[in-house]
Amino acid sequence: MIVSFIRHGSTSWNEQGRMQGRRDIPLSERGRAQVRAWRLPADSPIGPAEWVVSPLRRAAETAEILCGSAPPSANALTEMDWGDWEGFRLEELRNRYGAEYARNEALGLDFRPPRGESPRDVQDRVHAWLVAAAASRARIVAVTHLGVLRAVLAAATGWDMTGKPPVRLQSDALHRFAVDAQGKISIVECNVGLVVKPDDFPP
Repeated sequence: MIVSFIRHGSTSWNEQGRMQGRRDIPLSERGRAQVRAWRLPADSPIGPAEWVVSPLRRAAETAEILCGSAPPSANALTEMDWGDWEGFRLEELRNRYGAEYARNEALGLDFRPPRGESPRDVQDRVHAWLVAAAASRARIVAVTHLGVLRAVLAAATGWDMTGKPPVRLQSDALHRFAVDAQGKISIVECNVGLVVKPDDFPP
């Protein structure tokens, strides 16, 4: 089975560089305009698909704009819980907590904000959802969050979330991953552009 992941459009907190986590921030006006400009590629292999979203509003709004209806949600697709650090910018966290933050950050998959969850926690819940979804053999488009996408990328590549990621996941793009019967995740393709350009259409 192949799942096509799309990250939600921009919010005011994205634009300010703040960690959103479980905060239910809606799309900004800029984010709504961004998503309205997206189109699935003309040669997309998605075809008829089952859409599913994170329960957070920014993902639900994105999906509604793209597919014209409100798809069902899956809790497994919600963003990583940043606990006490939600609302902070990364630079603020590094300045405020110094060496403590650096030690935590160096844990990679086991990085955990106070009263939050780790990327490994995210990976575990998303993997369980993917295995269950794979049994349906449906084509799925999942609208979700960067933390979820990074966790899936780590599962597919063995990246431990220290150092640079093996693939830089872009916004305004579709990311496709395969899941086999044994639950193994692999990359099909990443960074398939969603932005419509004039030369995408015949004259």
